Amino acid sequence: PDKTAKRRAKHLNVHEAGKADCGVKSNLKSIPGVMTIRGCAYAGSKGVVWGPIKDMIHISHGPVGCGQYSWGSRRNYYAGTTGIDTFVTLQFTSDFQEKDIVFGGDKKLVKLIDELQELFPLNNGITIQSECPIGLIGDDIEAVSKAKSKEYGGKTIVPVRCEGFRGVSQSLGHHIANDAVRDWIFDRLTPEKSQFEPTPYDVAIIGDYNIGGDAWSSRILLEEMGLRVIAQWSGDGSLAELEATPKAKLNILHCYRSMNYISRHMEEKFGIP
Repeated sequence: PDKTAKRRAKHLNVHEAGKADCGVKSNLKSIPGVMTIRGCAYAGSKGVVWGPIKDMIHISHGPVGCGQYSWGSRRNYYAGTTGIDTFVTLQFTSDFQEKDIVFGGDKKLVKLIDELQELFPLNNGITIQSECPIGLIGDDIEAVSKAKSKEYGGKTIVPVRCEGFRGVSQSLGHHIANDAVRDWIFDRLTPEKSQFEPTPYDVAIIGDYNIGGDAWSSRILLEEMGLRVIAQWSGDGSLAELEATPKAKLNILHCYRSMNYISRHMEEKFGIP
């Protein structure tokens, strides 16, 4: 179509000798509802940071497409039994329809959380990964999270405002996900949750998603050196490991781009280099 052709005309160009660049226009925000060939903020949060945490259920809140598109496409290896103590290979979505866009999806989200608690009572926590329509219609996922957390005895339920169109790539999604860990995991740690006996040799592997099992290899090497790996973020990771990390003596940062935010925070607040 002419309108689309005009918008995309600058996506492809010929480089001419002597010119600094070929004038290609890139680094633009995604258009809500239009699938892009690159990642969005939702992809950075759900697909990279939160998705591999194995003992939590990650809800793709919005239409089915985003959840389906991001489901099972990354080789985040993990150990466990699906549906019992791991949920990585299952897709959970609120499956928005037109009526949900018009009337809001808060009630649907409440029902979904109740159903998940009934079907998978052994899950250790839930995240709500918001897709583009959630930001456009203003669903109050924070209020739902707080209410359901209280109802289920202080259960960890994390709302993540990672609507795809918020960023020009996955990168903002990483930052938003890091901030969600800070606000909804670290800031809610209590003495009961912190029953963890530290040693002088505790380290955390930060920003390794165990793609094809690489974090396992790193862990073996570190432990043979005499260190104790208390957490992997977030490949083959768990909620308990996230909660234990503030007691680490050193954060070993692999993917700087996705986890520098939370690492800086831990350095400033907990003194972890």
